[in-house]
Amino acid sequence: MALLHTRWLLAAPRLAATRASSWWSHVEMGPPDPILGVTEAFKRDTNSKKMNLGVGAYRDDNGKPFVLNCVRRAEAEIAAKKMDKEYLPIGGLADFTRASAALALGENSEVFKSGRYVTVQGISGTGSLRIGANFLQRFFKSSRDVYLPKPSWGNHTPIFRDAGMQLQAYRYYDPKTCSLDFSGAIDDISKIPEKSIILLHACAHNPTGVDPRQEQWKELAAVVKKRNLLVYFDMAYQGFASGDINRDAWAVRHFIEQGINVVLSQSYAKNMGLYGERAGAFTVVCSDAEEAKRVESQLKILIRPMYSNPPLNGARIASIILNTPDLRKEWLVEVKGMADRIISMRTQLVSNLKKEGSSHNWQHITDQIGMFCFTGLKPEQVERLIKEFSIYMTKDGRISVAGVTSGNVGYLAHAIHQTCGDFLLSRKPLKHIWSTRSSKVLDPCAAAFPACLFAALPA
Repeated sequence: MALLHTRWLLAAPRLAATRASSWWSHVEMGPPDPILGVTEAFKRDTNSKKMNLGVGAYRDDNGKPFVLNCVRRAEAEIAAKKMDKEYLPIGGLADFTRASAALALGENSEVFKSGRYVTVQGISGTGSLRIGANFLQRFFKSSRDVYLPKPSWGNHTPIFRDAGMQLQAYRYYDPKTCSLDFSGAIDDISKIPEKSIILLHACAHNPTGVDPRQEQWKELAAVVKKRNLLVYFDMAYQGFASGDINRDAWAVRHFIEQGINVVLSQSYAKNMGLYGERAGAFTVVCSDAEEAKRVESQLKILIRPMYSNPPLNGARIASIILNTPDLRKEWLVEVKGMADRIISMRTQLVSNLKKEGSSHNWQHITDQIGMFCFTGLKPEQVERLIKEFSIYMTKDGRISVAGVTSGNVGYLAHAIHQTCGDFLLSRKPLKHIWSTRSSKVLDPCAAAFPACLFAALPA
Protein backbone atom coordinates (compact mmCIF):
# COMPACT_ATOMS: atom_id res chain seq x y z
CA MET A 1 0.00 0.00 0.00
CA ALA A 2 2.83 2.36 0.89
CA LEU A 3 4.49 1.62 -2.46
CA LEU A 4 1.27 2.45 -4.34
CA HIS A 5 0.93 5.70 -2.41
CA THR A 6 4.53 6.64 -3.28
CA ARG A 7 3.94 5.91 -6.96
CA TRP A 8 0.80 8.07 -6.92
CA LEU A 9 2.72 10.97 -5.39
CA LEU A 10 5.40 10.64 -8.06
CA ALA A 11 2.81 10.50 -10.83
CA ALA A 12 0.77 13.48 -9.58
CA PRO A 13 3.18 16.18 -10.88
CA ARG A 14 3.22 14.51 -14.28
CA LEU A 15 -0.60 14.50 -14.38
CA ALA A 16 -0.68 18.17 -13.40
CA ALA A 17 1.86 18.99 -16.10
CA THR A 18 -0.26 17.15 -18.65
CA ARG A 19 -3.33 19.17 -17.69
CA ALA A 20 -1.36 22.43 -17.75
CA SER A 21 -0.13 21.73 -21.27
CA SER A 22 -3.65 21.12 -22.66
CA TRP A 23 -4.21 22.23 -26.23
CA TRP A 24 -7.10 24.38 -25.02
CA SER A 25 -5.72 25.94 -21.84
CA HIS A 26 -5.64 29.33 -23.56
CA VAL A 27 -9.37 29.24 -24.44
CA GLU A 28 -11.28 31.84 -22.41
CA MET A 29 -14.87 31.56 -21.24
CA GLY A 30 -17.10 33.28 -23.77
CA PRO A 31 -19.78 35.78 -22.73
CA PRO A 32 -23.31 34.39 -22.33
CA ASP A 33 -25.85 35.06 -25.07
CA PRO A 34 -28.00 37.99 -23.86
CA ILE A 35 -31.28 36.50 -25.11
CA LEU A 36 -30.60 33.04 -23.68
CA GLY A 37 -29.58 34.68 -20.42
CA VAL A 38 -32.96 36.37 -20.17
CA THR A 39 -34.71 33.04 -20.76
CA GLU A 40 -32.63 31.23 -18.13
CA ALA A 41 -33.38 33.92 -15.53
CA PHE A 42 -37.08 33.72 -16.43
CA LYS A 43 -37.10 29.93 -15.91
CA ARG A 44 -35.61 30.29 -12.42
CA ASP A 45 -38.22 32.87 -11.36
CA THR A 46 -41.07 31.47 -9.24
CA ASN A 47 -43.42 34.46 -9.60
CA SER A 48 -46.71 33.25 -11.11
CA LYS A 49 -47.06 36.55 -13.00
CA LYS A 50 -43.63 36.40 -14.61
CA MET A 51 -43.33 37.37 -18.29
CA ASN A 52 -40.63 36.49 -20.82
CA LEU A 53 -40.45 39.29 -23.38
CA GLY A 54 -37.00 38.35 -24.64
CA VAL A 55 -37.70 35.29 -26.78
CA GLY A 56 -38.04 35.88 -30.51
CA ALA A 57 -40.73 33.29 -31.20
CA TYR A 58 -44.46 33.69 -31.67
CA ARG A 59 -46.84 32.73 -28.87
CA ASP A 60 -50.62 32.46 -29.00
CA ASP A 61 -52.92 34.46 -26.73
CA ASN A 62 -52.41 31.85 -24.02
CA GLY A 63 -48.65 32.37 -24.18
CA LYS A 64 -48.08 28.96 -25.77
CA PRO A 65 -46.02 27.97 -28.84
CA PHE A 66 -48.23 27.93 -31.92
CA VAL A 67 -48.14 25.44 -34.78
CA LEU A 68 -50.05 26.58 -37.84
CA ASN A 69 -52.83 24.28 -39.03
CA CYS A 70 -51.51 24.46 -42.59
CA VAL A 71 -48.21 23.10 -41.25
CA ARG A 72 -50.01 20.22 -39.55
CA ARG A 73 -51.81 19.43 -42.81
CA ALA A 74 -48.57 19.53 -44.81
CA GLU A 75 -46.94 17.21 -42.28
CA ALA A 76 -49.89 14.82 -42.56
CA GLU A 77 -49.53 14.80 -46.34
CA ILE A 78 -45.81 14.00 -46.05
CA ALA A 79 -46.56 11.14 -43.63
CA ALA A 80 -49.36 9.78 -45.81
CA LYS A 81 -47.14 9.67 -48.88
CA LYS A 82 -44.41 7.88 -46.92
CA MET A 83 -41.71 10.06 -48.48
CA ASP A 84 -38.07 9.01 -48.30
CA LYS A 85 -35.25 10.65 -46.34
CA GLU A 86 -32.68 10.88 -49.13
CA TYR A 87 -30.16 13.72 -49.41
CA LEU A 88 -31.31 16.90 -51.07
CA PRO A 89 -29.19 18.40 -53.87
CA ILE A 90 -26.57 20.92 -52.74
CA GLY A 91 -28.81 23.83 -53.71
CA GLY A 92 -31.82 22.40 -51.92
CA LEU A 93 -35.34 21.31 -52.83
CA ALA A 94 -36.13 22.73 -56.26
CA ASP A 95 -39.87 23.23 -55.61
CA PHE A 96 -39.00 25.09 -52.42
CA THR A 97 -36.37 27.41 -53.91
CA ARG A 98 -38.59 28.32 -56.87
CA ALA A 99 -41.56 29.03 -54.58
CA SER A 100 -39.33 31.10 -52.27
CA ALA A 101 -38.14 33.23 -55.19
CA ALA A 102 -41.72 33.74 -56.36
CA LEU A 103 -42.80 34.73 -52.85
CA ALA A 104 -40.07 37.33 -52.52
CA LEU A 105 -39.78 38.68 -56.05
CA GLY A 106 -43.39 38.27 -57.14
CA GLU A 107 -44.66 35.64 -59.57
CA ASN A 108 -45.29 38.25 -62.25
CA SER A 109 -42.01 40.10 -61.85
CA GLU A 110 -39.67 40.42 -64.81
CA VAL A 111 -36.82 38.92 -62.79
CA PHE A 112 -38.77 35.79 -61.92
CA LYS A 113 -40.21 35.27 -65.39
CA SER A 114 -36.88 35.79 -67.16
CA GLY A 115 -34.99 33.50 -64.82
CA ARG A 116 -32.22 36.02 -64.18
CA TYR A 117 -31.90 34.99 -60.56
CA VAL A 118 -30.63 32.05 -58.56
CA THR A 119 -32.09 30.85 -55.26
CA VAL A 120 -30.51 28.21 -53.05
CA GLN A 121 -31.90 26.71 -49.88
CA GLY A 122 -30.25 27.82 -46.65
CA ILE A 123 -30.39 26.84 -43.00
CA SER A 124 -33.10 29.34 -42.07
CA GLY A 125 -32.26 33.05 -42.00
CA THR A 126 -28.91 32.77 -40.24
CA GLY A 127 -27.58 30.09 -42.59
CA SER A 128 -28.85 31.95 -45.65
CA LEU A 129 -27.14 35.12 -44.50
CA ARG A 130 -23.91 33.21 -43.98
CA ILE A 131 -24.07 31.74 -47.51
CA GLY A 132 -24.43 35.28 -48.80
CA ALA A 133 -21.62 36.62 -46.62
CA ASN A 134 -19.25 33.91 -47.82
CA PHE A 135 -20.26 34.50 -51.43
CA LEU A 136 -19.56 38.24 -51.09
CA GLN A 137 -16.23 37.58 -49.41
CA ARG A 138 -15.12 35.41 -52.29
CA PHE A 139 -16.60 37.18 -55.30
CA PHE A 140 -17.42 40.81 -54.49
CA LYS A 141 -14.10 42.42 -55.33
CA SER A 142 -15.06 46.07 -54.99
CA SER A 143 -15.17 46.27 -51.18
CA ARG A 144 -15.04 44.30 -47.96
CA ASP A 145 -17.17 46.88 -46.13
CA VAL A 146 -20.72 45.95 -45.10
CA TYR A 147 -22.80 48.84 -43.75
CA LEU A 148 -25.37 47.81 -41.14
CA PRO A 149 -28.15 49.99 -39.73
CA LYS A 150 -27.50 51.19 -36.23
CA PRO A 151 -28.77 49.17 -34.44
CA SER A 152 -29.21 45.89 -36.31
CA TRP A 153 -29.92 42.28 -35.41
CA GLY A 154 -27.14 41.16 -33.10
CA ASN A 155 -26.20 38.17 -35.23
CA HIS A 156 -25.51 40.27 -38.34
CA THR A 157 -22.14 41.39 -37.00
CA PRO A 158 -20.62 37.94 -36.28
CA ILE A 159 -22.11 36.46 -39.46
CA PHE A 160 -20.34 38.96 -41.71
CA ARG A 161 -17.26 39.35 -39.50
CA ASP A 162 -16.62 35.62 -39.34
CA ALA A 163 -16.96 35.44 -43.13
CA GLY A 164 -14.08 37.91 -43.44
CA MET A 165 -16.06 41.09 -44.07
CA GLN A 166 -15.56 44.44 -42.35
CA LEU A 167 -18.47 46.04 -40.49
CA GLN A 168 -19.47 49.67 -40.77
CA ALA A 169 -22.67 51.44 -39.72
CA TYR A 170 -25.16 54.04 -40.83
CA ARG A 171 -27.66 55.94 -38.69
CA TYR A 172 -31.12 54.40 -38.56
CA TYR A 173 -32.89 54.65 -35.19
CA ASP A 174 -33.38 57.86 -33.23
CA PRO A 175 -33.66 57.10 -29.49
CA LYS A 176 -34.88 60.64 -28.83
CA THR A 177 -38.06 60.05 -30.84
CA CYS A 178 -38.15 56.22 -30.74
CA SER A 179 -38.54 56.33 -34.52
CA LEU A 180 -36.62 56.32 -37.79
CA ASP A 181 -33.75 58.79 -38.10
CA PHE A 182 -34.51 59.20 -41.78
CA SER A 183 -32.45 62.34 -42.36
CA GLY A 184 -29.49 60.74 -40.57
CA ALA A 185 -29.83 57.57 -42.64
CA ILE A 186 -30.00 59.47 -45.92
CA ASP A 187 -27.03 61.62 -44.92
CA ASP A 188 -24.87 58.64 -43.94
CA ILE A 189 -25.84 56.48 -46.93
CA SER A 190 -25.10 59.34 -49.33
CA LYS A 191 -21.52 59.31 -48.00
CA ILE A 192 -20.91 55.56 -48.21
CA PRO A 193 -18.09 54.88 -50.69
CA GLU A 194 -19.33 53.69 -54.05
CA LYS A 195 -19.50 49.93 -54.66
CA SER A 196 -19.79 49.15 -50.95
CA ILE A 197 -22.37 46.74 -49.48
CA ILE A 198 -25.37 47.98 -47.52
CA LEU A 199 -27.68 45.72 -45.52
CA LEU A 200 -31.36 46.65 -45.29
CA HIS A 201 -34.14 44.99 -43.31
CA ALA A 202 -36.96 44.42 -45.82
CA CYS A 203 -39.67 44.75 -43.16
CA ALA A 204 -40.14 44.56 -39.38
CA HIS A 205 -36.68 45.88 -38.54
CA ASN A 206 -35.08 43.85 -35.77
CA PRO A 207 -34.64 45.00 -33.02
CA THR A 208 -36.47 48.34 -33.31
CA GLY A 209 -39.65 47.52 -35.23
CA VAL A 210 -39.12 50.80 -37.09
CA ASP A 211 -39.61 50.63 -40.87
CA PRO A 212 -39.40 53.35 -43.54
CA ARG A 213 -42.63 54.38 -45.23
CA GLN A 214 -42.94 53.62 -48.94
CA GLU A 215 -42.10 57.23 -49.83
CA GLN A 216 -38.96 56.95 -47.71
CA TRP A 217 -38.04 53.62 -49.32
CA LYS A 218 -38.20 55.40 -52.69
CA GLU A 219 -35.74 58.05 -51.49
CA LEU A 220 -33.45 55.39 -50.03
CA ALA A 221 -33.49 53.48 -53.33
CA ALA A 222 -32.59 56.64 -55.25
CA VAL A 223 -29.61 57.35 -52.96
CA VAL A 224 -28.45 53.73 -53.07
CA LYS A 225 -28.64 53.69 -56.85
CA LYS A 226 -26.74 56.98 -57.11
CA ARG A 227 -23.98 55.64 -54.85
CA ASN A 228 -23.90 52.34 -56.82
CA LEU A 229 -24.16 50.22 -53.65
CA LEU A 230 -24.77 46.49 -53.52
CA VAL A 231 -27.93 45.94 -51.49
CA TYR A 232 -28.27 42.92 -49.21
CA PHE A 233 -31.89 42.56 -48.06
CA ASP A 234 -32.64 40.50 -44.96
CA MET A 235 -36.30 39.46 -45.11
CA ALA A 236 -37.16 37.32 -42.09
CA TYR A 237 -40.74 38.50 -41.58
CA GLN A 238 -42.57 38.51 -44.93
CA GLY A 239 -46.28 38.32 -44.13
CA PHE A 240 -45.64 38.35 -40.38
CA ALA A 241 -45.05 42.11 -40.23
CA SER A 242 -48.23 43.56 -41.72
CA GLY A 243 -50.17 40.40 -42.51
CA ASP A 244 -49.75 41.08 -46.24
CA ILE A 245 -46.97 39.23 -48.08
CA ASN A 246 -46.91 41.75 -50.94
CA ARG A 247 -46.79 44.81 -48.70
CA ASP A 248 -43.94 43.32 -46.69
CA ALA A 249 -41.96 42.58 -49.89
CA TRP A 250 -42.63 46.01 -51.38
CA ALA A 251 -39.18 47.46 -50.69
CA VAL A 252 -37.36 44.49 -52.23
CA ARG A 253 -39.47 44.63 -55.38
CA HIS A 254 -39.20 48.41 -55.68
CA PHE A 255 -35.41 48.35 -55.54
CA ILE A 256 -35.32 45.70 -58.28
CA GLU A 257 -37.75 47.70 -60.41
CA GLN A 258 -35.35 50.63 -60.13
CA GLY A 259 -32.61 48.54 -61.70
CA ILE A 260 -30.87 47.62 -58.45
CA ASN A 261 -29.82 43.96 -58.54
CA VAL A 262 -30.04 42.88 -54.91
CA VAL A 263 -29.08 39.82 -52.91
CA LEU A 264 -31.65 38.52 -50.46
CA SER A 265 -31.99 36.18 -47.49
CA GLN A 266 -35.34 34.70 -46.42
CA SER A 267 -36.53 32.76 -43.38
CA TYR A 268 -39.65 30.71 -42.70
CA ALA A 269 -39.16 30.66 -38.93
CA LYS A 270 -41.58 33.46 -38.12
CA ASN A 271 -44.09 33.48 -40.98
CA MET A 272 -44.69 29.71 -40.93
CA GLY A 273 -43.58 29.00 -37.37
CA LEU A 274 -40.89 26.60 -38.65
CA TYR A 275 -38.34 27.69 -36.03
CA GLY A 276 -36.70 24.33 -35.44
CA GLU A 277 -37.02 23.15 -39.05
CA ARG A 278 -34.43 25.72 -40.23
CA ALA A 279 -35.97 26.54 -43.61
CA GLY A 280 -34.57 29.54 -45.48
CA ALA A 281 -33.30 30.72 -48.85
CA PHE A 282 -30.63 32.93 -50.39
CA THR A 283 -31.22 34.69 -53.72
CA VAL A 284 -28.94 36.61 -56.08
CA VAL A 285 -30.57 38.80 -58.75
CA CYS A 286 -28.32 38.76 -61.83
CA SER A 287 -28.07 40.65 -65.12
CA ASP A 288 -29.26 37.65 -67.16
CA ALA A 289 -30.02 33.93 -66.94
CA GLU A 290 -26.53 32.93 -68.08
CA GLU A 291 -24.92 34.91 -65.26
CA ALA A 292 -27.38 33.29 -62.84
CA LYS A 293 -26.14 29.84 -63.89
CA ARG A 294 -22.54 30.81 -63.21
CA VAL A 295 -23.43 32.27 -59.80
CA GLU A 296 -25.39 29.13 -58.93
CA SER A 297 -22.39 26.94 -59.72
CA GLN A 298 -20.20 28.92 -57.34
CA LEU A 299 -22.82 28.94 -54.59
CA LYS A 300 -22.88 25.16 -54.74
CA ILE A 301 -19.09 25.07 -54.45
CA LEU A 302 -19.35 27.27 -51.34
CA ILE A 303 -22.11 25.21 -49.74
CA ARG A 304 -20.56 21.77 -50.30
CA PRO A 305 -17.78 22.04 -47.67
CA MET A 306 -20.04 23.98 -45.25
CA TYR A 307 -22.80 21.41 -44.77
CA SER A 308 -23.04 19.45 -48.06
CA ASN A 309 -26.79 19.90 -48.45
CA PRO A 310 -29.63 21.46 -46.46
CA PRO A 311 -32.23 19.79 -44.20
CA LEU A 312 -35.19 18.22 -45.91
CA ASN A 313 -38.28 18.33 -43.70
CA GLY A 314 -38.79 22.08 -43.28
CA ALA A 315 -38.30 22.71 -46.99
CA ARG A 316 -40.88 20.02 -47.80
CA ILE A 317 -43.41 21.56 -45.42
CA ALA A 318 -42.92 25.08 -46.78
CA SER A 319 -42.93 23.87 -50.38
CA ILE A 320 -46.20 21.97 -49.99
CA ILE A 321 -47.84 25.00 -48.35
CA LEU A 322 -46.62 27.45 -51.00
CA ASN A 323 -47.44 25.19 -53.96
CA THR A 324 -50.81 23.78 -52.83
CA PRO A 325 -53.57 26.37 -53.47
CA ASP A 326 -55.83 25.56 -50.50
CA LEU A 327 -52.89 25.25 -48.08
CA ARG A 328 -51.41 28.51 -49.35
CA LYS A 329 -54.78 30.21 -48.85
CA GLU A 330 -55.00 28.88 -45.30
CA TRP A 331 -51.42 29.99 -44.61
CA LEU A 332 -52.18 33.55 -45.74
CA VAL A 333 -55.11 33.64 -43.30
CA GLU A 334 -53.04 32.21 -40.46
CA VAL A 335 -50.02 34.47 -40.97
CA LYS A 336 -52.34 37.48 -41.03
CA GLY A 337 -53.88 36.21 -37.82
CA MET A 338 -50.46 36.14 -36.16
CA ALA A 339 -49.65 39.63 -37.43
CA ASP A 340 -53.03 40.97 -36.32
CA ARG A 341 -52.55 39.58 -32.80
CA ILE A 342 -49.20 41.35 -32.52
CA ILE A 343 -50.72 44.61 -33.76
CA SER A 344 -53.62 44.19 -31.32
CA MET A 345 -51.24 43.69 -28.39
CA ARG A 346 -49.46 46.93 -29.27
CA THR A 347 -52.77 48.78 -29.27
CA GLN A 348 -53.90 47.17 -26.01
CA LEU A 349 -50.61 47.98 -24.29
CA VAL A 350 -50.93 51.65 -25.14
CA SER A 351 -54.58 51.64 -24.10
CA ASN A 352 -53.76 50.06 -20.75
CA LEU A 353 -50.93 52.52 -20.14
CA LYS A 354 -53.44 55.33 -20.59
CA LYS A 355 -55.85 53.59 -18.19
CA GLU A 356 -53.03 53.51 -15.64
CA GLY A 357 -52.95 57.29 -15.88
CA SER A 358 -49.84 57.64 -17.99
CA SER A 359 -49.51 61.00 -19.72
CA HIS A 360 -46.57 59.97 -21.88
CA ASN A 361 -46.67 59.67 -25.63
CA TRP A 362 -46.57 55.93 -26.34
CA GLN A 363 -47.39 56.26 -30.03
CA HIS A 364 -44.09 54.72 -31.05
CA ILE A 365 -45.34 51.36 -29.73
CA THR A 366 -48.17 51.30 -32.28
CA ASP A 367 -46.10 52.98 -35.01
CA GLN A 368 -43.52 50.20 -34.88
CA ILE A 369 -44.26 46.90 -36.59
CA GLY A 370 -43.41 43.23 -36.32
CA MET A 371 -42.48 40.98 -33.42
CA PHE A 372 -40.19 43.41 -31.62
CA CYS A 373 -40.71 46.79 -30.03
CA PHE A 374 -38.11 49.24 -28.82
CA THR A 375 -39.94 50.61 -25.79
CA GLY A 376 -37.48 53.40 -25.05
CA LEU A 377 -36.93 52.05 -21.53
CA LYS A 378 -33.50 52.56 -20.02
CA PRO A 379 -31.34 49.78 -18.49
CA GLU A 380 -32.10 50.89 -14.93
CA GLN A 381 -35.83 50.78 -15.66
CA VAL A 382 -35.51 47.34 -17.23
CA GLU A 383 -33.65 46.15 -14.14
CA ARG A 384 -36.49 47.34 -11.91
CA LEU A 385 -39.10 45.62 -14.10
CA ILE A 386 -37.16 42.38 -13.72
CA LYS A 387 -36.51 42.62 -9.98
CA GLU A 388 -39.86 43.99 -8.82
CA PHE A 389 -42.29 42.61 -11.39
CA SER A 390 -40.56 39.54 -12.89
CA ILE A 391 -40.91 40.98 -16.40
CA TYR A 392 -37.88 39.88 -18.41
CA MET A 393 -36.45 41.65 -21.46
CA THR A 394 -33.06 42.65 -22.85
CA LYS A 395 -31.31 45.61 -21.23
CA ASP A 396 -31.87 47.85 -24.24
CA GLY A 397 -35.61 47.84 -23.58
CA ARG A 398 -36.50 45.66 -26.55
CA ILE A 399 -39.54 43.48 -25.98
CA SER A 400 -41.00 40.64 -28.01
CA VAL A 401 -44.63 41.64 -28.39
CA ALA A 402 -45.38 37.97 -29.03
CA GLY A 403 -44.93 37.42 -25.29
CA VAL A 404 -47.77 39.84 -24.50
CA THR A 405 -51.29 38.39 -24.21
CA SER A 406 -54.75 39.69 -23.40
CA GLY A 407 -54.26 38.07 -19.99
CA ASN A 408 -51.02 39.85 -19.04
CA VAL A 409 -51.06 43.11 -21.02
CA GLY A 410 -52.69 44.93 -18.09
CA TYR A 411 -50.02 43.70 -15.70
CA LEU A 412 -47.28 44.80 -18.12
CA ALA A 413 -48.80 48.27 -18.47
CA HIS A 414 -49.14 48.60 -14.70
CA ALA A 415 -45.52 47.56 -14.18
CA ILE A 416 -44.19 49.95 -16.82
CA HIS A 417 -46.22 52.81 -15.36
CA GLN A 418 -45.10 52.06 -11.82
CA THR A 419 -41.50 51.80 -12.93
CA CYS A 420 -41.36 54.81 -15.18
CA GLY A 421 -44.34 57.05 -14.62
CA ASP A 422 -45.18 57.24 -10.95
CA PHE A 423 -42.83 60.15 -10.30
CA LEU A 424 -44.77 62.21 -12.80
CA LEU A 425 -47.97 61.72 -10.83
CA SER A 426 -46.58 62.10 -7.33
CA ARG A 427 -44.04 64.88 -7.71
CA LYS A 428 -44.04 68.26 -9.42
CA PRO A 429 -46.18 69.49 -12.34
CA LEU A 430 -44.96 68.38 -15.76
CA LYS A 431 -43.59 71.79 -16.66
CA HIS A 432 -41.17 71.54 -13.75
CA ILE A 433 -39.87 68.20 -14.96
CA TRP A 434 -39.20 69.02 -18.58
CA SER A 435 -38.60 72.34 -20.27
CA THR A 436 -39.45 71.98 -23.96
CA ARG A 437 -38.00 75.40 -24.74
CA SER A 438 -34.55 74.65 -23.42
CA SER A 439 -34.70 70.83 -23.70
CA LYS A 440 -33.15 70.82 -20.25
CA VAL A 441 -34.04 68.29 -17.57
CA LEU A 442 -35.03 70.20 -14.41
CA ASP A 443 -35.91 67.23 -12.22
CA PRO A 444 -33.22 64.57 -11.69
CA CYS A 445 -35.97 61.92 -11.43
CA ALA A 446 -36.70 62.49 -15.11
CA ALA A 447 -33.09 62.29 -16.22
CA ALA A 448 -33.22 58.58 -16.94
CA PHE A 449 -36.55 58.72 -18.75
CA PRO A 450 -36.52 58.36 -22.56
CA ALA A 451 -37.01 61.68 -24.29
CA CYS A 452 -39.38 60.18 -26.87
CA LEU A 453 -41.99 59.66 -24.16
CA PHE A 454 -42.11 63.40 -23.49
CA ALA A 455 -42.78 64.22 -27.14
CA ALA A 456 -46.48 64.91 -26.62
CA LEU A 457 -46.23 66.80 -23.32
CA PRO A 458 -47.28 70.46 -23.25
CA ALA A 459 -44.72 73.17 -22.60
